[in-house]
Amino acid sequence: MKKLFALLLFALLHQAAIAQKSVTLQDCEGQFLKKNLFLLASQYNIDASKALTIQARIWDNPTLSAELNAYNPERDQFFDIGKNGQKAFAVEQLIYLGGKKRNEVKLAQTNEKLAELQFNDLLRTLKLQLRKSFFTVYYNTKNLENTDKQLAHIENLINSYSIQAQKGNIPLKDVVRLQSLYLNFKNERLEVINNNIEEQANLKLLLNETENVVPVVSKDDSDKYLKVIDFDLKNFEEQAIANRPDYLAKQKEIDANELNVKLQKSLSIPDVTLGANYDQRSGAFNKEANLLIGIPLPLWNQNKGNIKYAKTVLEQSKIEKQNFELQLKTEITSAWTKWDESRQNYAVIKPTVNADFEAVYNGMLTNFQKRNVSLLEFTDFMESYNQAIIQLNELKKKVVIAGEELNSTINKDLF
Repeated sequence: MKKLFALLLFALLHQAAIAQKSVTLQDCEGQFLKKNLFLLASQYNIDASKALTIQARIWDNPTLSAELNAYNPERDQFFDIGKNGQKAFAVEQLIYLGGKKRNEVKLAQTNEKLAELQFNDLLRTLKLQLRKSFFTVYYNTKNLENTDKQLAHIENLINSYSIQAQKGNIPLKDVVRLQSLYLNFKNERLEVINNNIEEQANLKLLLNETENVVPVVSKDDSDKYLKVIDFDLKNFEEQAIANRPDYLAKQKEIDANELNVKLQKSLSIPDVTLGANYDQRSGAFNKEANLLIGIPLPLWNQNKGNIKYAKTVLEQSKIEKQNFELQLKTEITSAWTKWDESRQNYAVIKPTVNADFEAVYNGMLTNFQKRNVSLLEFTDFMESYNQAIIQLNELKKKVVIAGEELNSTINKDLF
């Protein structure tokens, strides 16, 4: 039974190990573009807009009508449509005037471009979410690795100290102190894991993935966010205006509203119906062929309400674009300031700090094992060391994520 349980446990652990994969950011973004369900669904909006453009180019179908005799009382004959009977045929076609069809096609084409810009803005937003989750999982994983290493050391100490306490060689309070430190680390680890579960779920959703994602980040990939970039609001704003799809969409909305005003004005111009008919016997003379022309009289409906509404929407879209420009300046300034503050906070740390911490940790552990360091000193150091490593990773994570937010604000990779 124990052997069977061990085999099952090994299989579960093996399966858990397999159910994850190590990926770089480039791998993630490649899979994201191919498999993200939000993007795949939004792509249909572009296809639908293209279909509406095709439909806008199509004219109304001609109308064919026929008039056939049902009953001839003179000859007492039903359906008298032969040589001496009566039948008439007519065909009519609606002819658009005032540039209606041209304006309708241009409006549909503009809406098509607008759908593409909205798709690109969704792509920009989801790409930022992907990168933030990717780097958050990466630095959370580093924190967990550090905490797990210390927990393993503390657990070994607890086991050995418990044995010695039972023998009366050391006081029980030392075991309690180690256990308290162990529980404190466990609680900190649990907070990181809970955060990691949420970010891992975001990654899986964005990648349409079932396995856990293990981010792989090289030193160059993380250090590139530390380079100095001078603040140039005008240059950043110009790049954002050129690259941000949501800003370009604001301008495209104005274009669409201007075209809609033109379309509504053209709709006030009456259209002409042209046609021709053939009448066998009921006209002024037999086998009569006639030309048909019809036009509605614009006496009451001149489309004034729709024209005024279209003009109002146009003015509203212009105000919204102006407001967006002001908002864009604020976003750029805030994003750059947030990144620069994070960069400066991390830049004050010497490059050798991580290596120094590791050397001090190993030295402290060795000296404690040799009884050169008291338990109180050792546990205080362990708490300080763990907090220092976590804070270092948090500082670096903030620099990276703030850098990605700056990239997204301008919609250009500055790093």
